[in-house]
Amino acid sequence: MKTALIIGATGLTGKQLTYLLLGDKRYAKVVLLVRTPLDTVHQKLEQVVYDFDNPGEQMIKADDVYCCLGTTIRKAGSKAAFYKVDYEYVLQIAHAAYKNGAKNFALVSSMGANKKSSFFYQRTKGEIEEAISRIGFEGCYIFRPSILKGHRNEFRPGEAFMLLLVQLLGIFIPKKYKPIAAGKVAKAMADTVHLNQKGIQIYESHQIAALSLH
Repeated sequence: MKTALIIGATGLTGKQLTYLLLGDKRYAKVVLLVRTPLDTVHQKLEQVVYDFDNPGEQMIKADDVYCCLGTTIRKAGSKAAFYKVDYEYVLQIAHAAYKNGAKNFALVSSMGANKKSSFFYQRTKGEIEEAISRIGFEGCYIFRPSILKGHRNEFRPGEAFMLLLVQLLGIFIPKKYKPIAAGKVAKAMADTVHLNQKGIQIYESHQIAALSLH
């Protein structure tokens, strides 16, 4: 039986993924890396209080690592603060996990991720994708969802506007750009990791939607 580790379990996709993996018989233990413990209680659940600015690499032990960590520039307060969360923290965890024997790493990135993008957000996502891909995991799975649907504890005006726009335009929006439920992203992540495909696998939003149907 394996151990799964989730980073970003308090986020929209991370919450859905946590529930899925706690019910997955293939995992004996599900570890959440958190700043503050959650109220969730489960016999398979272990919560590790972690300080990303003073990392303890010995805590990062699992067979499969699922990274749903991410913020926005607006919430972070600056580009530098955003970069620290979405690039530095993610890479820190990935290196520690690999060093401690993790085989697979699944990363929630973003539609349009490209290290050469002129947009800071997409460029950062592209850079972290490349950095994770170079570490050497047996399986490296990158998911690039479009706008996520689901209830957030925070209001993101940009996402709200895009969701409204999609509702108005409906069938004219290409599948690749249509919003996708966070639960579908979580299911696609879990199912894909269990396929044990080797190497680097990248899934665009419409492909994620197709995966979650199986």
